[in-house]
Amino acid sequence: QNIVIKPSDRSIQYLKGAQWADRLPLIVQARLAETFQRSGSFAGVGKPGEGLAIDYQVIVEIRSFEVRVDGGEHAEVDLFVRILNDRNGEVRASKSFTAAAPVSGSGNPAYVSALDKAFGDAAGQIVHWTDSVI
Repeated sequence: QNIVIKPSDRSIQYLKGAQWADRLPLIVQARLAETFQRSGSFAGVGKPGEGLAIDYQVIVEIRSFEVRVDGGEHAEVDLFVRILNDRNGEVRASKSFTAAAPVSGSGNPAYVSALDKAFGDAAGQIVHWTDSVI
């Protein structure tokens, strides 16, 4: 639940006095589902456990979700995505999505805002790509 700050490739710190409201994978899943819904490109979007009959699953692996402070402060999000055909279990496509956003301002709100922007950019890329694949 801690927000990761990377001062260098070999060290990790956590943003003091700040943490995610839930586990990061659940937040990413909820925000990505919302981005799919708002796109208007898909007839039905849901999350696991909602009892939907689905054709495809979008499976996301979080590779990085952090603020880098070496060489200029910026948020960095790297997500590896697989589109799984739920009817036959085959992976239809897979791709890595990376986005970055500069930290504007100071303090925890600036770091969180940069992470939000970077994630929003990556989520938009994922939705556009998914729409082209299925």
